[in-house]
Amino acid sequence: MSGTVPAGDLMRWCRVPAEDLVDHPDRRIPLRLCRDSAEMGLLMARELVEEITRSAREGTTLRIVVPCGPSCWYAPFTELVNARRVNLSHVEVFHMDECLDWEGTQLPRNHPYSFRGFMERNFYGPIAPELNVPQARRHWPEPDALDEISRNLVEQPADLVYGGWGQDGHIAYNQARRHPYSPVTVQQLRASTARVQDNNLDTVIALAQRTFGGAYQFVPPMSVTLGLSEILPARKIRLFSDTGAWKQTALRVALFSEVTPEYPITLLQEHSDALLTATVETAQHPVSQHPEWDLGVLP
Repeated sequence: MSGTVPAGDLMRWCRVPAEDLVDHPDRRIPLRLCRDSAEMGLLMARELVEEITRSAREGTTLRIVVPCGPSCWYAPFTELVNARRVNLSHVEVFHMDECLDWEGTQLPRNHPYSFRGFMERNFYGPIAPELNVPQARRHWPEPDALDEISRNLVEQPADLVYGGWGQDGHIAYNQARRHPYSPVTVQQLRASTARVQDNNLDTVIALAQRTFGGAYQFVPPMSVTLGLSEILPARKIRLFSDTGAWKQTALRVALFSEVTPEYPITLLQEHSDALLTATVETAQHPVSQHPEWDLGVLP
């Protein structure tokens, strides 16, 4: 499928009450709900620790793709690791994306959208040194390292992908490509590889509203990302969102739409072990809460 999601279909999906989403007969991807960000963060932390301890018992390396957001799970994760003395020496981490300035170079580590700076402070920093992931097993998506990272993940797919989704359903920074002269098909999106790219204008505006009081001038205009050819082959994919209004429509499209390049998250329908987790706020939708609205898109 290509093109845009029909407005009538979108209206019908957004009208579904949040409490009906998990067991809806037309749902195309499994979904579970959490009360709030705190509950979701603890769930994420516990499940990742379980994966780590299981692989340690089996004597295998755990290869995981890790996001910079959602951020609710870092504190409970590092607390569990330290409290239970969970050794991470057998864990190999591939960071899924990073923001770049207008010349495609990395941001200062204290920039709010320096994902590496954030992860060094909040993911690795609090863990006891003797338990931490070895430096050599931390793969950062720097522009010069993309070929090596891509080859690594294609030849030996990750065991687990943790992540969120964007306002257009992007996974990592695999945004819906909106360029008028070079649209992509589903097949091209599925085959996309690690790359440097311009950020969509709606991504810039959304981040500006979220972080900078609307000051789009401070939002990084470019990004580097793992492609879907490096993400989709993973054994398990677990995406999470506690961001509320910013992600509500993308969640509905993920659950009910056919696969479409307008919302890359719909490609998870093709995965054998993918699961979405959202807070109740993220599962809500203004359209479902206002059945009296007539938006002029239904007959």
